This record gives sequence, structure tokens and C-alpha cells, in this order.
Amino acid sequence: MKKKEKPNYWLMKSEPDVFGIDHLIAMPKKTEHWDGVRNYQARNMMRDKMKKGDLVFFYHSNCKQPGIVGIMTVVKEGYPDHTAFDSNEKYYDPKSDPDNPRWYMVDIRHKRRLKRNITLEELKEFADTELKDCPLVRRGNRLSIMPLSEAQWDFILSLE
Repeated sequence: MKKKEKPNYWLMKSEPDVFGIDHLIAMPKKTEHWDGVRNYQARNMMRDKMKKGDLVFFYHSNCKQPGIVGIMTVVKEGYPDHTAFDSNEKYYDPKSDPDNPRWYMVDIRHKRRLKRNITLEELKEFADTELKDCPLVRRGNRLSIMPLSEAQWDFILSLE
């Protein structure tokens, strides 16, 4: 019998007024593609590292109280982001070619809301201890997708 691999752990940011946790919950099967990522490092993570079954914190960014609001699961691994090919789309990229795609996305499914918003302010309190290697609390980190260690994931959940 094949041993089940441990999931990878991630954090994905989105502005709640653009696509928040309530938008995801309202989707059919509470599932949606995570499109519009236009950063090569984040693209590489979605294309090469995110696997079906991985666990993801849903993080509301660029709002009054940024923080982690829920948990999602990756349900489809990286595939070309079709919004890059459509000139009517917000995330259109004229240099992206369907035969040689530049941008990728994954499909995610809502798993559950957190019992409360774990704010960035609160997480920063642990920047020198439990979360010292966490990219979210590192100065200048602007990535919309970031990996977390299992220890970081477990610690953040313990704050709930």
C-alpha cells in the first residue's frame, strides 16, 4: 500500500473586495481557479510545487485588517492561466502564448473559515520566534503566494 505523502503548506493572498473567502464559498462546489498571478516566483510555485491535497491559508490583503481568514485545499495542480490570453480580461498579457504559456494557476476549494481572523499585526509578534523564517512577516515581502513549513502552519493554527 502506497504511503500517503504529507501535504505542502501555503499561504495565498487576495484582496477581499476583489476575491475574498466569501466569493470562494459562493462558487459552485466552493471551488475556483486562482488566476491573475503575475510574478514569476509565485508562478513557479503554482506551476512546479503546488500539489493536489496541499493545504492553503486564505489571506485577506490590502484591507483594513489584513490576516488569515480560512483554509483551502489545492484540488487541481498548475495549468496555464487562460486569463493571460484574453484581451478582455483584467490579467491579459499580450506576451503570453497558449503554445508556450507564461502564467499558471491552480484550482482551490474552500475547506473552512478560521474561528477568527488571525491578523498580520498578531503574526508579526512572532517574527523573531516561531515565525522567524516565515516569508509573510519578513520585511518587504510582497509575494501573493508563499510556502510555509509544517511547524509554521501548526503554530498559526494554534493561534486560532
